[in-house]
Amino acid sequence: MKELFSTVTTKGQVTIPIEVRRRLGLTAHEKVAFILEDDQVRLAPRKSIVASTAGIIKTTQPPLTAEELREKAEHAIAEDVIERTG
Repeated sequence: MKELFSTVTTKGQVTIPIEVRRRLGLTAHEKVAFILEDDQVRLAPRKSIVASTAGIIKTTQPPLTAEELREKAEHAIAEDVIERTG
């Protein structure tokens, strides 16, 4: 086990060493989880639900084009507006 160090700033912030960021695949603006275990803490990447579930559902249909996605979004928004305004 390798021990790495960082200093806590007056704002309670720490810099995650580059070796740790690389090993965990962390990039700027990503979330991390602090898991408390007795008197220690573990750091783990906290991936978004989209990133962590991407590709789970299999389909036989080809992916939608950007235009098809835009049209479906517009249709869904229009239906929502009609439903809300009666």
